[in-house]
Amino acid sequence: MIVFWLICIAMTAIALAFVMPPLWQRNSTATSHNDKEANVAVYRDQMKELETDRDNGIISAEQYAIERDEIERRLLEDVGASRAQREDQSLPARGKHFAYAVALAIPLLAVGLYFRIGNPQAITASTSMPARNVPAGSGQRSQEAIQANVDALAKRLEQNPSDVSGWKMLGRSYLNLENYQGAAAAYARAAALQPDDADLLADYAFSLGMANGQRLRGQPQELIERALKLEPENPKALELAGTAAYEVKNYAAAVAYWERLLQKSSDSELTNVLKERINRARAMQSAGSK
Repeated sequence: MIVFWLICIAMTAIALAFVMPPLWQRNSTATSHNDKEANVAVYRDQMKELETDRDNGIISAEQYAIERDEIERRLLEDVGASRAQREDQSLPARGKHFAYAVALAIPLLAVGLYFRIGNPQAITASTSMPARNVPAGSGQRSQEAIQANVDALAKRLEQNPSDVSGWKMLGRSYLNLENYQGAAAAYARAAALQPDDADLLADYAFSLGMANGQRLRGQPQELIERALKLEPENPKALELAGTAAYEVKNYAAAVAYWERLLQKSSDSELTNVLKERINRARAMQSAGSK
């Protein structure tokens, strides 16, 4: 008898599969709306971070305008796609009620009909269903989605290689993925198109240094010097210049660069980090002079 009820449940599930999708579409519309709200919140946070970087002098007004336009463009695309999806998935209320009625009637009619003309006693419990393996969900789903978006951006830039803001965005994306070789290559393309951007040169130097085993000697050092010639008080370049000086044990220069940056910093966390670095460099300088 147990097997009979299992078969009933299975047949009911099959029947519901034909009538429930319209209802699920309704739910998916709500989910889509929630996803849209989440996306808007993410873009709002990105705009706040961008404004903070501008106010702290980390990025120039020109770079702020370019990245703001890019964020707004992606936001409009996402919102437009969500709206179109909601319109396509809308279901009239009368259709919803009909679907509920059919979903309830099918299993009741099936069971009633069987007990009227069938033979429940002929069913035995000697048959058992084999266990079904259900694949586990991948914890890398979000990471794979990010990688797919980055790959799509890289492919788009192959068709539009003069898109400076696109190369910058690709460089930042690769940095977030810790693909320092890819980030260096992307920033190199951007720097070739915009060689007078100090922030860009500093980002290029950082990614190249990370790709070279966290060493700033050589080309990264040259890029830092170019950035400081363009903007002597550029925060990114000052921080990297101090790190490069510390790397070659020029502790006095490291302290000088970091102190200049400390005077400009309004971020408490960065201030604490800089003070710690300065104290360490001074300690190393004192130890070397003995």
